[in-house]
Amino acid sequence: MLPFTTPPENICIIRLSAIGDCVHAVAMVQAIQRQWPQTQITWIMGKVESGLLHDLPGVNVIPFNKKDGLKAYLSIWKQLRHIRFDAVLHMQSALRASLLTLGIKARYTLGFDQQRAGDGQSFFTNYKVPSPESAHVLDGFLAFAAALGIRDLTPDWNIPISHAENEWAQQRISAQKLTLLIAPSASKSYKNWFRDGYAALADHAAKNGFEVIFCGGPSTQEKQFAEDIIAACHCHPINLVGQTSLKQLFALIKHADLVLAPDTGPAHMATAAGTPVIGLYAHHNPARTGPYNSLNYVVSVYQPLIEQQTGKPIAELAWRQRLKDDNAMNNISIEEVITTFDRLCHDRALGSNK
Repeated sequence: MLPFTTPPENICIIRLSAIGDCVHAVAMVQAIQRQWPQTQITWIMGKVESGLLHDLPGVNVIPFNKKDGLKAYLSIWKQLRHIRFDAVLHMQSALRASLLTLGIKARYTLGFDQQRAGDGQSFFTNYKVPSPESAHVLDGFLAFAAALGIRDLTPDWNIPISHAENEWAQQRISAQKLTLLIAPSASKSYKNWFRDGYAALADHAAKNGFEVIFCGGPSTQEKQFAEDIIAACHCHPINLVGQTSLKQLFALIKHADLVLAPDTGPAHMATAAGTPVIGLYAHHNPARTGPYNSLNYVVSVYQPLIEQQTGKPIAELAWRQRLKDDNAMNNISIEEVITTFDRLCHDRALGSNK
């Protein structure tokens, strides 16, 4: 049935959320574009995520606002009612994403195989994409491109940034110092490291010649957490939490020298921007969701804790097995994060001056 022997005329991508996963999916989309530049690509993605990716070259991005309920589905179906796609790449194991396929005409609807499918996704697809040997989400997405017949699966990213967004970031990045960007908050607060840990790392970076900038979303929780961390610092970080659009944040990440983050979108945005990341993990396997090009710099307590909790070796656990312990991130020591910071700086030759 697959792969295509000739380039398809059009493809529809369904990946609604989250920011990090959509950033991963960009690499898959752009691998398709490299081999089949004439293939028309439509991507249905979440409204928030479209704030970063709405202007991807050669991609018709259609925002989906789940808050609109049935109206959101009807709007998508109306826009696509006259199109029959050669393939739909259904890349999200969520019922709300599966329901979208009901109003989209396509020859093939590709979805995950039994190992990665969830929420009944298999009932909405007619071709199951074999899971790769790698556990990583990005490799799972690239497997969709491989199923179509794409040969070069090298992950690469071209996410546009405007001149104004570049200038905005450059005005906030020191020309004299290295820049450490800390994104302390994940979408779920239990994924966050603790206040004194972030403060200690910020102070250590400052002593080693870095300017420290905090970034994040506009929620009250994120703003308050950043303020609490900064109050515990001896250095004087810049606080940009809640003050950036996604495009501005991406530009900031691209101009930074190093990013520190838990399991959250900015870690994966940094991968796309080519900026090294120290990822902090406890609840999900970093081999699956870690920053793809910086896995050597992940500080993780996932394996010992999940093996203790389940009584099974990690190799026997389900692909998306999550650790259930709201305090798990407290097991990441300040010393280990500082050691990883120093190792990354040594490996990347990040000295005290630019």
